[in-house]
Amino acid sequence: MNHRHQILFQQLERYRNEVLQVLDFVTKEHAEVVPKGFHNNIRWNMGHLYLDQYLWLEAITNEKSKDLIPFQTWFGFGTSPANFTEETPSFEDLKELLKSQPSKIKAKYGDKLEIEFPAIDMGMNTIEQVLIRTIFHEGMHLQAILDIKKCL
Repeated sequence: MNHRHQILFQQLERYRNEVLQVLDFVTKEHAEVVPKGFHNNIRWNMGHLYLDQYLWLEAITNEKSKDLIPFQTWFGFGTSPANFTEETPSFEDLKELLKSQPSKIKAKYGDKLEIEFPAIDMGMNTIEQVLIRTIFHEGMHLQAILDIKKCL
């Protein structure tokens, strides 16, 4: 793996760890609260982060995962905690999924970062480009989590 790719995976891991560090100071009860003026809670943001990275990887590689279908119902764009069911992963389960995701992505795609696929949104045509986009998205939802946390 070249140096640029090592840095990308270090960033993916580091920014995810920043989210996890914030979550260490959130209770499972607080993770369920949707403050006035917000559409979602911390738990929804956690699931959305997990889902979003895989959806973008699916979009670029065209590899579909049946495991993501329920996640799209609970955490997809336009959903809310009102979509949660008894099967929706708990706060603790989502923390574990978020913690393990960067290493799983690295293991599966680490040697495929520069393979060119048909372009998708914004002209992205490599996994490397998609992962850079997901890091940006991660920061947006970290801020949403911080904003919700301030209201608790």
